[in-house]
Amino acid sequence: MTATRTPELLPAFFAKLAAWAEAAAVPFETVRYGDHPDQVYDLRTPTGDGPFPVAVVVHGGFWRAGFTRSNTQALASALTAEGWVTSNVEYRRLGPGRYRELLDDVADAVRGLEPDVAIGHSAGGHLALWLAAHGKAAAAVALGGVCDLEAAARAHVGDDAVQEFLGGEPEDVPEAYELADPGRLLPLGSRQVLVHGTYDDRVPIENARGYAKRAREVGDDCRVLELEDADHFDVIDPRYAGFSRIVEAIPR
Repeated sequence: MTATRTPELLPAFFAKLAAWAEAAAVPFETVRYGDHPDQVYDLRTPTGDGPFPVAVVVHGGFWRAGFTRSNTQALASALTAEGWVTSNVEYRRLGPGRYRELLDDVADAVRGLEPDVAIGHSAGGHLALWLAAHGKAAAAVALGGVCDLEAAARAHVGDDAVQEFLGGEPEDVPEAYELADPGRLLPLGSRQVLVHGTYDDRVPIENARGYAKRAREVGDDCRVLELEDADHFDVIDPRYAGFSRIVEAIPR
């Protein structure tokens, strides 16, 4: 598309995306990795004989409770149709400054899966990179991702979503940024692909460009796939005309 989606258009967009996923009818099993209702993931497995590569899918929403894994069920279904085992992860979002529990959840959710790649959208892109930084995924793909948390905080991305997530500004809670920010964890030592639409008005493409430049400077294999006709949400939409380019860019 060539115009961004306003907030009032998002419910209809996500409803259509959910309808696409339902029509795709890719079976899944919901697996629990903890006692909280949000400590679950949906596991989808391709038909036919394996082995199949494994992708962990992590939804976004600026680490806030308003968005869930339902927003990435179409993405997970499409990837499974392309031959990936997918785990579409849910995680607890417990409020401002509760980043440790959220990070613990995504780490616990991938235990035993040995993912070939973590794929995350928006704030989920941050989480995908964080998983790769800690050796919990062999590679990472950030779709419209918040890659550099300090830069995003300085730019007030998501109405100060980073400050809310980590509990303050970089100078106020430096230990939180040291622990959670992929930009502080470079080099990650794993392959990274940052997919970003040039029409993204939620997470500026400069965040991906700047992060990738820093990653490459310290020896990481990190590239940016810029989609000139995409916004922040096209990158999780299998109906998007450029979706095949995203699939092709995923490290196997």
